[in-house]
Amino acid sequence: MTSAASTLDTTAPDATTASGKLRLALVTLAIVAVAELIGPVQFNVGPGKVALLPMLWALLIAAAWGIAHRRVPGVVRVATAQQSFAGGLLNAGLLLFVVKLGLTVGAALPQVKQAGWALLFQEFGHALGTLALGLPLALLLGIKREAVGATFSVGREGNLVIIGEKYGMASPEGRGVLAEYITGTVLGALFIAVLAGFIASLHIFDPRSLAMGAGVGSGSLMAAALGAIAAQQPAEMLPQLTAIAAASNLLTTVAGFYFTLFLSLPLCAWLYGKLEPVLGRFSKRGAQDAAGAAGTGAMSQVSVGHGAALPLRDTLIAWAVVGGGVLIGNSLTYKVPMLVSLEGMAAVVAIALVVEGIKRLVPRLPMVLVLSVVATVVGIPGLFPFSDALIALTAKLNFLAFTTPVLALAGFSVAKDLPVFRQLGWRIVVVSLTATAGTFLGATFIAEFFH
Repeated sequence: MTSAASTLDTTAPDATTASGKLRLALVTLAIVAVAELIGPVQFNVGPGKVALLPMLWALLIAAAWGIAHRRVPGVVRVATAQQSFAGGLLNAGLLLFVVKLGLTVGAALPQVKQAGWALLFQEFGHALGTLALGLPLALLLGIKREAVGATFSVGREGNLVIIGEKYGMASPEGRGVLAEYITGTVLGALFIAVLAGFIASLHIFDPRSLAMGAGVGSGSLMAAALGAIAAQQPAEMLPQLTAIAAASNLLTTVAGFYFTLFLSLPLCAWLYGKLEPVLGRFSKRGAQDAAGAAGTGAMSQVSVGHGAALPLRDTLIAWAVVGGGVLIGNSLTYKVPMLVSLEGMAAVVAIALVVEGIKRLVPRLPMVLVLSVVATVVGIPGLFPFSDALIALTAKLNFLAFTTPVLALAGFSVAKDLPVFRQLGWRIVVVSLTATAGTFLGATFIAEFFH
């Protein structure tokens, strides 16, 4: 992914020792095992249900482990250096997740084609849903220009670049998008999983619409939302929902950058000029201090990059962690023998390794896009002599088994940013989460018109 390296401090992916890397890998796999053993926990909230799945247990346990690292025995301590390294592993590990999604899309291509126009038009919900809910709330709470940066998108790395180039990261808009980034990184997966699970339990939307809404343009957020949605649907629907969500997420990742650059950001800035004089009067003048006074200096210490290419040895560590987590989850929760899962994981890693090799020869290659396309094409039944065998091998790898190690790494990755997160103030946090809800609900609403 692209990072705003020119304006923000980043942490080198090799900023830890070999023993520290090994300790991080082993502790992550242990957390995955504990999370899978805990299993899903559901409870009622009014008319709906909230489902806490193994991936959320993994995220929460890893985050708590990282926060309390000074109190953890040295042999299992994951210190700040390893937490920063976990961010690099997360990006590399997500490549295996992308391969699984691509293979699922290829195998379920007829169902994806049936989504038709819904898949295209729901992207407007992703692009505009954030500002539709987030901007009015931000203005009512007294947030000023920070509201533009916090509500024009879900604040991923590409959005940081857009704001950095147009306004500068020291601007109010820059503080806003940083707040959105940190909020989404620390709380996004947990929040969207709870929200998506609750909305799914109400049974007011077609599951396919919810799956499209889950494709918000972030692999970890999509995994969290889709996991919560799929857990409440019949098992036979999982491949179709996964394929639709993956296609939606890919569209949001590729086209979403241009949607936010040319559509949602100009519209958000224009609406701010029109609405702020009206809605801003309902709040106290100093309310925005919670958003802006956190200080550019403090927030600039957050390492948002994690985007530099890892050395191959570290990429292989990431794949070993995610692959090992998949084997553990597939065995403990889905009762698939380890050797059977290992064959499927070997096929997934082989695809990722081929594209990774090409990427290192052609650095400007858009890795995620190419990997998605390659995995989708080789996963189309009957297209290649090996396609059917490949589909059969990888079909035994349950999609949700990939999400648990991914979110465990995410938990470690965000633990180091919590001190800065506390300085942002509750108003900007509420606005950022509302914007995340807006992109999910906006796309879901539009997709529902076609279902």
